[in-house]
Amino acid sequence: MKVLVLGSGVIGVTSAWYLQRAGHEVTVVDRQPEPGMETSLANGGQVSWGAGGPWAAPGIPLKALKWMLRPHSPLVLRPRLDPEMWAWLFRMLANCTAARYAVNRERMLRLSRYSHECLVALRRETDIHYDQRTHGVLELYRTTRELDEAGREAALLTNWGVPCRMLDHAGCVAHEPALRAAQDKIAGGLLLPEDESGDCLQFTRRLAHLAEKNGVRLALATRIERLAADGDRLARVVTDNGEMTADAYVLACGSYSPLLARPLGIRLPVYPVKGYSATLEIEDATAAPMGTLTDVTYKVVATRLGNTLRGAGTAELAGYDLTLRPERCATITHVLGELFPGAGDLRQARYWCGLRPMTPDNPPLLGPTRYENLFLNTGHGTLGWTMACGAGQVTADLISGRTPDINLEGLTLGRFS
Repeated sequence: MKVLVLGSGVIGVTSAWYLQRAGHEVTVVDRQPEPGMETSLANGGQVSWGAGGPWAAPGIPLKALKWMLRPHSPLVLRPRLDPEMWAWLFRMLANCTAARYAVNRERMLRLSRYSHECLVALRRETDIHYDQRTHGVLELYRTTRELDEAGREAALLTNWGVPCRMLDHAGCVAHEPALRAAQDKIAGGLLLPEDESGDCLQFTRRLAHLAEKNGVRLALATRIERLAADGDRLARVVTDNGEMTADAYVLACGSYSPLLARPLGIRLPVYPVKGYSATLEIEDATAAPMGTLTDVTYKVVATRLGNTLRGAGTAELAGYDLTLRPERCATITHVLGELFPGAGDLRQARYWCGLRPMTPDNPPLLGPTRYENLFLNTGHGTLGWTMACGAGQVTADLISGRTPDINLEGLTLGRFS
């Protein structure tokens, strides 16, 4: 079968990889000249299959109001005359209950756990390298109140069979010795020892290269202008380089997926949430983390990627605005400077921002649409790198007519119908 994958980020490339392994003739289409140049370019690097949970959680509305008053707020809302933004926000608020959190957490965990299994198998099969580290994810808490909340989260994870353990102040420093410089700021942590980290951009480009060697065609520097339907099937993709046709299509354009789907009568509840990152060269290896951690107070990730330290985080609702705002960058460097003050020269940090495609309840959108040959693989939010391999395998299974290895209940567009 001939398949067009729309998007060459980590989601699109993994979809193409698993589709070609299933025997399909695959073409990847993207406006960028190389794979992974948008949201996959400089993210936090965590493959947090156990740690990654919904942003829509109990207490978030009140916390968000308090965050707005802080100079280094994890969340920034820039009000706009945008009905899609407000509809998305109201839906997200409706998911900020304990019951909805548990449902959404399980759905995300189901895919993330499977995706990690797929990643490990892919790594074994291809010997792909991407500055990966299997040192676990440490969630770091600065207050006893946050630590108490983490205890409740750990109980949920234990019930779902996710390995984790609570650490006191000394345990956090023992796991990441570079934290000794900031030990007076640490109340404790939650360690998820089977989570991983790695450079998403390296992975995406190296897997794209392997896929291309196996026959996948990369139609890059090709802007998708619109999707055209004929009855209950997608008929063609109109690009600035002409029309393209296939037997099946995968919409994996991240935050831009709703813009392409809307003219077809498909309303995807996906909204762009801008995140920022800072990357600096490590000058003192003993002052940098060995793996990756999350400063829960600031919602900032710190990850070692080769000889660089990457800080990433914050959530800014500003539509499709890609303005790189210095005050948001300052939040990232503030956390890196407090936790790892001797790791490198923060004045030389390289900054970036990108749009995370988030659903209001936070699980992604996979699978069928009203058009029998158009499939979704979008809306992964902050966990695109974590969920990519599993979502790609699921997509290949569905297009191939096979039953996926995981239950897709709650992971399709049907949950919003």
